[in-house]
Amino acid sequence: MEPTPPREQTAENPTQPAPAQAHAARPVSDMSPAEFRKHGYAVIDWIADYLDAPEKWPVLPAVHPGDVRRALPQSPPQRGESMDEILADFQRLIVPAVTHWNHPDFMAYFANSSTAAGVLGEALSAALNVNAMLWRTSPAATELEFLTLDWLRQMLGLPEGLFGTIGDTASSNTLYALAAAREMHPELRIREEGMSGRADLPKVVIYCSEEAHSSVDKAVMTLGFGLEALRKIPTDSGLRMDVAALASAVESDVRAGRVPLAVVATVGTTSTTAIDPVLAIAEVCGKHGMWLHVDASYGGTAAILPEMQHVLHGCDRADSLVVNPHKWLFTPVDCSALYTRRPDLLKRAFQHIPDYLIVSEGESVANLMDYGVALGRRFRALKLWFVIRNFGVEGLRSLIREHIRIAHLLGDWIDADPELERMADVNFSTVVFRHCPPGMRGRELDDHNSRTLAKVVAGREVYLSHTRVRGSYALRIAIGNIHTTEGHVRRALELVKEAARTY
Repeated sequence: MEPTPPREQTAENPTQPAPAQAHAARPVSDMSPAEFRKHGYAVIDWIADYLDAPEKWPVLPAVHPGDVRRALPQSPPQRGESMDEILADFQRLIVPAVTHWNHPDFMAYFANSSTAAGVLGEALSAALNVNAMLWRTSPAATELEFLTLDWLRQMLGLPEGLFGTIGDTASSNTLYALAAAREMHPELRIREEGMSGRADLPKVVIYCSEEAHSSVDKAVMTLGFGLEALRKIPTDSGLRMDVAALASAVESDVRAGRVPLAVVATVGTTSTTAIDPVLAIAEVCGKHGMWLHVDASYGGTAAILPEMQHVLHGCDRADSLVVNPHKWLFTPVDCSALYTRRPDLLKRAFQHIPDYLIVSEGESVANLMDYGVALGRRFRALKLWFVIRNFGVEGLRSLIREHIRIAHLLGDWIDADPELERMADVNFSTVVFRHCPPGMRGRELDDHNSRTLAKVVAGREVYLSHTRVRGSYALRIAIGNIHTTEGHVRRALELVKEAARTY
């Protein structure tokens, strides 16, 4: 709808200039219910077709940097445009330039495929547009978040009594967990006095394995500890944190007068999906009074399977744990669950209440703004609630179980193929491997696999990624999309071998 043009003259004196406020256009209105229904039905129809067959698009777009921006107007429209035009440009310019994470051949990173239930929950969340900063500003959003995360806790087999909140990503939640860990030492007065310029503060140390996610590095940088405070512990033959090396590092730091603050263990490392020995790590943490945070953002979801609950063995001892429904629980990004046994310390790390946010409920309710940096909080729980209800626990289990089955089958194909070498255990639904021509090794072999991956990706039929395993270049096939089948994975492996044979 276009705004009404401003009047040039006043009704009282048409020969005199109108007052400045009369030159302003009258406020426009939102689209009418009839218009919204028309375009809403069109959008839902498009989404339904897209979710039904995302493979009709190449998984990777044929674009170069800057192509999308150059194809669009460089200045905003002065007058409103029709939704027909906007939706046409969406289909003509945006969709073809998207990397399609919903595509069954998207196997580069841990999947975050959308489902119809999740999309509907997201849409309704946008329509309600609540800010769940306080219980009062949206009682349903607050209480549904706690309920839904308790459902998820039960599904994962975690102990009762954990406090859970939903954040955007595991990176943010790891940061929050380590901020809470600082509050285990109130004598340091970090909340009150900070760290800058304080010669009285001891050196604080945080530990993780050399395979841990980069979010740990970012957290220690952001919290002001500095990268020198992060100890990267060596791994064993299974790429798991070496607990003896951890214990030795902690004892060395204690002797040097440093404060061992926290350990970040991982259930499903990003590169190879290794599972750190959480229970043994918990023993070290208990001995030295350290906070234990578990990054189970990918692998933790597998624990909803009874036969996979062992992956969270020892996590009942953790002070905090993160798992991402947007990775492998078919919930649209972003949705990351943080659980903690110490909500009091998480709250102490972040609670700051200005006068205008003081409410009469007091301590009788939990206000979500108190447990992280963000004051504004989206109604993320709604889409997760929709997904869990729509699929049910058994339905979700069937999908994850199938992905694990396909991954083990892929591992068997690789093990049986003389051209290929598996580089890590198949713990979940990700397989790490490389192509190995006879007699090729070292840098030459790394370059060969790098060129192979580049050719596969350039073909735009499948999207894979790479990593390094003990310094050697390796390829990754990550299975987790709701649309991915055994046939898709078989084809991906064939494309790797075809590309490798051209060198």
